[in-house]
Amino acid sequence: MDCDRCGSEAVMHAAYSGAHLCAEHFTRSVEKRVRRRVREDSLVSREATPEEPETWVIGLSGGKDSVVLTEILAETFGEDPRIELVALSIHEGIEGYRDESLAASEELTEDLGIEHEVVGYEEEFGVRMDDVVEDDPENMAPCAYCGVFRRDLLEEYAEKLGADKLLTGHNLDDEAQTALMNFLEGDVKQVAKHFDASIGGFDDRTESDSFVPRAKPLRDIPEKEVALYAHLEDLPAHITECPHASEAYRGEIQELLLKLEENHPGARHSIMSGYEELAELAADAYGGDEEGNLGECERCGSTTSGDVCRKCRLLASMEAV
Repeated sequence: MDCDRCGSEAVMHAAYSGAHLCAEHFTRSVEKRVRRRVREDSLVSREATPEEPETWVIGLSGGKDSVVLTEILAETFGEDPRIELVALSIHEGIEGYRDESLAASEELTEDLGIEHEVVGYEEEFGVRMDDVVEDDPENMAPCAYCGVFRRDLLEEYAEKLGADKLLTGHNLDDEAQTALMNFLEGDVKQVAKHFDASIGGFDDRTESDSFVPRAKPLRDIPEKEVALYAHLEDLPAHITECPHASEAYRGEIQELLLKLEENHPGARHSIMSGYEELAELAADAYGGDEEGNLGECERCGSTTSGDVCRKCRLLASMEAV
């Protein structure tokens, strides 16, 4: 099959649009969509100047999504004096897994000339995910523990690095899964929080003084296209699933969406298009409701709605084992 743009050999066919693209036009297409998302979400603040630049911290795991995000942002803003890019990696303490992805992250940031910070569960919390999985004091899936610890460190170190925005590599599949899970759980307030936390444009969100604003510039790009981009650009991505990954419910949603997309190309895009409109309405109704109920954790000082944050409760359960 030939490329629709130039007649060269096509490397991909997007069933949702009908497009056949060669390697060059495919990579351009991905970059164009990411940059359009940056514009539509108003990521570059009007107040950002060469004299007072914004700091964008990128959550860089070394996997395909965060590596592609970092590459495109560096290409787009590497010479822009209004933006300073900093990569932040988290070492969870998973034997034979995270070391390789951190090596990929270090190679990428060195090639791009981006500052790279690494923090770990063991140094910060005194635990390793391998030990958490073995002890499992709360009888939960490993991802449930890891998600809490990871979010806490990303937030804490984004603040320490002076971040104006925290960017993560969530792709279209990730966001469509989250949207469908929120719908099926009937959690309208969570939909509102999702909008204000990361999917609403910066001109539309309910402002919060408690957390570093987040953005997801890859959220229009299907997962397979992110992987293909990493391959074609020969990026040092560590494409291996975490050995502890076991989110059963999200896995079911993932299979459902893949089947829907196969039978009805464009389903993921349609889900997100409608979800974002409804999420904005939910944010208008509920946005900011919890802001006044937030305080500081008695143990670590993190922002929380209770006396003790979720991270500290999990660490306490680990200490009790």
